[in-house]
Amino acid sequence: MKALKMTVVAVAVAAAVGGAYSFGQLQTVASPYVVPSAAAAQNAAPLGSSVALPDMRGIIANNAPAVVNISVSGTRKTSVGVPQIDPDDPFYQFFRRFGGQVPQGKTPVQGQGSGFIVSAEGTILTNAHVVEDADEVTVKLSDKREFKAKVLGADKSSDVAVLKIDAKGLPVVRIGASAPTQVGEWVLAIGSPFGFESSASAGIVSAKSRSLPDGSYVPFIQTDVAVNPGNSGGPLFNMNGEVIGINSQIYSRSGGYQGLSFAIPIEVAMNVERQIVTTGKVQRGKLGVSIQEVNQALADTFGLAKPAGGLVSSVEKGGPAAKAGIEPGDVIIGIDGKAVNSAGELPAAVALKNPGESTRLQIWRKGRSQDIEVKVGSFNDEKVAAVETPSMDKGRLGVAVRPLTPEEKRQADVSAGLLVEQAGGSAAKAGIQPGDIILSVNGQTVSTADQLRSAIANAGKKAAILVERDESRIFVPVDLG
Repeated sequence: MKALKMTVVAVAVAAAVGGAYSFGQLQTVASPYVVPSAAAAQNAAPLGSSVALPDMRGIIANNAPAVVNISVSGTRKTSVGVPQIDPDDPFYQFFRRFGGQVPQGKTPVQGQGSGFIVSAEGTILTNAHVVEDADEVTVKLSDKREFKAKVLGADKSSDVAVLKIDAKGLPVVRIGASAPTQVGEWVLAIGSPFGFESSASAGIVSAKSRSLPDGSYVPFIQTDVAVNPGNSGGPLFNMNGEVIGINSQIYSRSGGYQGLSFAIPIEVAMNVERQIVTTGKVQRGKLGVSIQEVNQALADTFGLAKPAGGLVSSVEKGGPAAKAGIEPGDVIIGIDGKAVNSAGELPAAVALKNPGESTRLQIWRKGRSQDIEVKVGSFNDEKVAAVETPSMDKGRLGVAVRPLTPEEKRQADVSAGLLVEQAGGSAAKAGIQPGDIILSVNGQTVSTADQLRSAIANAGKKAAILVERDESRIFVPVDLG
């Protein structure tokens, strides 16, 4: 099973690798390429001609002194003698009764990561997960000097942490912007993979505004740069020698690099840094909506010219969006005059707003666009009576449903809806499954089987069905034939 891996490395791993070359054969390969200037490499060569790689030596020489190695040590709570005991294990209840809780102990934790200096007075950026559970943080510079670092703040939502060391006149990186970066551009990472300090690796930007299944609002930069455990928190440079991101995660089955790396855009990181340094905390704007990506089927259903924007699947009661009149089924296609091409772009754009600030959203509703002004709220990291016999719709949708009981309504926080008990036909093909709660069809709320049948009958060839599943709401496009 594939998994996202935070790229912090344990010291024990670094020591094991450092002691032998058993992980592979080292080979020296003479490069057949001519190495020109970075500016020349940005010009595309005609088809069939030789292509030269960019020269990154200057970028490395100028910036490596500002990249640091971070070592952490601390403790983590564990069960004494019964590490991570399963609550279903019979001994779990025994230990709970013995003293009222499972006995707790502490296990030493050590790890390594990377970071980079953003001010000559010793301010350093890294990942929040690098310094998590750390009792002591040590920063080692490229000139071998070491400093004990203070964690000024760590923001788990963005995975950005700010450190401070007692030093002056330090080398610093140049901060750039990730927004102008294009897919296909060369980028460079510097860090300490597996504890090997000041290591450089290069590749290209593979995608932008990538949403990951970790629930983060960050629109990650995806690259094919070789990022490994220990690179976490290190800088990602463009070919102008500017930092455009912080290397944060890899997508891997093995725990090591497998071609997919993800970096936090530098705009997100610097916003966090400014707030932590000036106020000691992080605030970010929120709309109070859940959104999903618009695919071709949903674009066709809502009458959009192309798949774009963020489809609002639910609106928080009493939240900023609800107060402004945003509704489920609206597609947010722009913010403050800037187009929203994918759902992943919207959370980050809103998060950069200050709570209380007004923003103008361009939405698509019922076949036309309109502007709505929203006063941004403050993001907070925190979210049966008698059962009727299911009624099976043998027609175009193919589901067995029943009305929700009062208790089910309370638990789901809805006033109406139908619980899916069986799914077949068009519904099953679209991904609707038993346990889903059908809330609406093409914007029409349904609370009885008759209402569902009527809505499906009037839906035409396609329907956008809003369902609640696992405390989240999504629109499911259904081809009714």
